[in-house]
Amino acid sequence: MSAPTRPTAAPPVQLVIGGMTCASCANRVERKLNKLPGVTATVNYATEKATVTLGPDAAPELSTADLVATIEAAGYTATVPAPPRAAASGDAEPTAEDPIAALRRRLLVSAALSLPVVVLAMVPALQFPNWQWLSLTLAAPVVVWGAWPFHRSAWTNLRHGTSTMDTLVSVGTLAAFGWSLYALFLGTAGVTGMTHAFSFSVQRGSGAGNVYLEAAAGVTTFVLAGRYAEARAKRRSGAALRALLELGAKDVAVLRGGVEQRVPVEELTVGTWFVVRPGEKIATDGVVVEGSSAVDAAAVTGESVPVEVGVDDAVTGATVNVGGRLVVRATRVGADTQLAQMARLVEDAQNGKAQVQRLADRVSGVFVPVVIALAVATLGFWLGAGGGAEAAFTAAVAVLIIACPCALGLATPTALMVGTGRGAQLGILVKGPEVLESTRRVDTVVLDKTGTVTTGAMALVDVVAGAGVDPDRVLRLAGALEDASEHPIARAVATGARERVGDLPAVSGFAALEGLGVQGVVTDGTGAHAVLVGRPRLLAERFAPLPADLERAHADAQQRGATVVAVAVDGVACGLLVVADTVRPTSAEAVRRLRALGLSPVLLTGDNAVVARAVAAEVGIDEVVADVLPAEKADVVRRLQAQGRTVAMVGDGVNDAAALAQADLGLAMGTGTDVAIEASDLTLVRGDLRAAADAIRLARRTLSVIRSNLFWAFAYNVAAIPLAAAGLLDPMIAGAAMALSSVFVVTNSLRLRRFAPLAGS
Repeated sequence: MSAPTRPTAAPPVQLVIGGMTCASCANRVERKLNKLPGVTATVNYATEKATVTLGPDAAPELSTADLVATIEAAGYTATVPAPPRAAASGDAEPTAEDPIAALRRRLLVSAALSLPVVVLAMVPALQFPNWQWLSLTLAAPVVVWGAWPFHRSAWTNLRHGTSTMDTLVSVGTLAAFGWSLYALFLGTAGVTGMTHAFSFSVQRGSGAGNVYLEAAAGVTTFVLAGRYAEARAKRRSGAALRALLELGAKDVAVLRGGVEQRVPVEELTVGTWFVVRPGEKIATDGVVVEGSSAVDAAAVTGESVPVEVGVDDAVTGATVNVGGRLVVRATRVGADTQLAQMARLVEDAQNGKAQVQRLADRVSGVFVPVVIALAVATLGFWLGAGGGAEAAFTAAVAVLIIACPCALGLATPTALMVGTGRGAQLGILVKGPEVLESTRRVDTVVLDKTGTVTTGAMALVDVVAGAGVDPDRVLRLAGALEDASEHPIARAVATGARERVGDLPAVSGFAALEGLGVQGVVTDGTGAHAVLVGRPRLLAERFAPLPADLERAHADAQQRGATVVAVAVDGVACGLLVVADTVRPTSAEAVRRLRALGLSPVLLTGDNAVVARAVAAEVGIDEVVADVLPAEKADVVRRLQAQGRTVAMVGDGVNDAAALAQADLGLAMGTGTDVAIEASDLTLVRGDLRAAADAIRLARRTLSVIRSNLFWAFAYNVAAIPLAAAGLLDPMIAGAAMALSSVFVVTNSLRLRRFAPLAGS
């Protein structure tokens, strides 16, 4: 019997990878998996996940356990991720200690112990008798316990014949610490009264009287600080999925034998009837079987206008019933719902992002083994040349110390800390260093319409009165009646009426006409009047068609994409109220600023093309993509990327989350949903689109500072390595040069505090 063949459309296998400390680790895991026949794997260091696709030529017996074993053989851990709902549930079993908290504790303890060591070593005036022994007591826990993650990683790398920056940190700190122990116990550094006096002369020396505890402890603390800043940024990667799951309803009132019974939403099955009262979230996707109402889908679809639904109309889970009581029959539950599909889109887009390769990690593949080889070669050369063991070890240690990445550990975190701090003052939140690389290459910015270019809220934009009728009187009577309704359009009319005509008259006999409008008696200074406010066809059915002038105004408003409400007083059609989602007053200026940064704007919306083009014309956008379903927004971004564009996406709704994650750079309006904010790279707290231009400027400036920091961090070290290898650089001077490189990096980063937004932002 022939071996079974694997289907070509087998779903990808997702694995959570543990133990990765840099982007080169992700590359190593990816290479190991891709060596398996028929396996195509991508490993995302930011999300710590591997996506493995088994092709038709993969061995039929290849299982998930084999993939896990392959990863473990490379020195890492791998597990199958828990189901999203279970992972988000509060009933989950207690997990191990938060690794972020453990890293923070390690950093704080190391910093507290390292500070006096560094101060004592660098300020000779403070070096009291036997200060070196106090430094040893304080530095030993830092080098052993504080740097343990680096030592463990270095040992793992050594067993697998590789090296990373962790290797250099471990070897450098242990070398400096080991030489200090030698100098204290076997050399002359342990004698009472020993002091360190800085001498910047370039000359050979034995180094037997010097200790380098401040280098060992300081490097450990600085690199831990960088690792902690990175870990905090990475932890946010899964927050978008958690926010999506939290968006849905937690329980639901199901109908069993005609009696309502509240049960957890997980117990819903296809075909179950459930009740949705006004103000409640719809528990799952379904079809209305009783009642009619308006459904606010803004959180899920981004549409600003609530949709009227009745019997046989489809409704979506996590949308909000803002009108009457509904009875809904569930058609999709659990992983099949639109909300769950959006969660998968966000996860797929995040996992599909290009891996971020930091400059330090890219260079480490060559830099680390070269430095170690140079140190060993230096030791061997001076031993062979008869320079003496002390001089040989001094030169070798100087090579390791001058190359130890103290400034590299500061280059990214300090610039990121200052840049993000300044951004927070300006209402711009940057999630992590991996965000910044995209800003330099971005050439296209996709703007979601609702809630981004527009306010996302309905507002009264015009009052059209019939011949001989006072517009303010029409608005006053209609606003008084609408003030008694909870419908979003009614609230917009009532709010607009108060702003334009002041206090509203009393209403009696109020009645809502399901899906059509409202009616009642409004009493003002001229007496009691029967008022009807609703859809124009309601007036036509109750009285007569709109007069020709109002009919033309109705058609014009619809052509602009606005919603029209007709008003009849005492049986006569007397006016129209035009309600629309209004363009933000700053959007046109924001589009001009984005163009000035070299970006081509694209308007993206689920609204019809007429509405979209009207908004685009108002703000100065030429390229429009309209009539897009929520699940298709990420496809639009992918299509633009396939054209060779580097895309930034600005949005605010749940329906934008997948597109924000798919884009090369995602910017979320802070006035939008938590899901959009968590899926984005940058968050604009102010809700002002002009901040998008400032955010890109700040990100580019921060990236420029990081690059210059990395350059000078390498330049300081690399330029001095030949001197150290030649035995002309005392390890103490090496430590001083390393400290100077750190001071330069911090000072350079502080320039970002002077970043200012463009005038008017």
